[in-house]
Amino acid sequence: MSKRRAIISYDKLSLDQKKQILRDFPDGYINHLTTIKTPTGEVLDALVWETDEVIYLVKINKIQPKAKPVEDDDDDFDDFDKPDDLKDDDLDDNDDDDNDDYNDDPSDDDDSEED
Repeated sequence: MSKRRAIISYDKLSLDQKKQILRDFPDGYINHLTTIKTPTGEVLDALVWETDEVIYLVKINKIQPKAKPVEDDDDDFDDFDKPDDLKDDDLDDNDDDDNDDYNDDPSDDDDSEED
C-alpha cells in the first residue's frame, strides 16, 4: 500500500502541520529544499515532507528582502574629509619637512658599487 501524495503551499498548511515540520526539521529545512521548474517556466522551491499517511511536496515562497532606500545625502561624508583637530594651514606645511629619510638623488647612494 503506497502513501497518498499531495502538493500544498506552505501558507495553506495548518498550524499543527507547521509545528510538525519544525519537529521533523529541528535545524531548519533550508538545506532540504528542492528546486522545481513548472511547465509555465516558474521556478519553485519545495520541501519533500513525509508523514505517516501522506508524502507532501510543500511549496515554499521565496521571500525577497526589501532593501531600505538609500538617501542621497552628501553631508554624511563631510565628516571623513579631515580630522577635527587638523587645520587647513597644517596640511600645507607638510611639504617643507627636511627630516625625510628618503633620498631623491640616486647618485648620492653610498651602498652602490660600480665595476
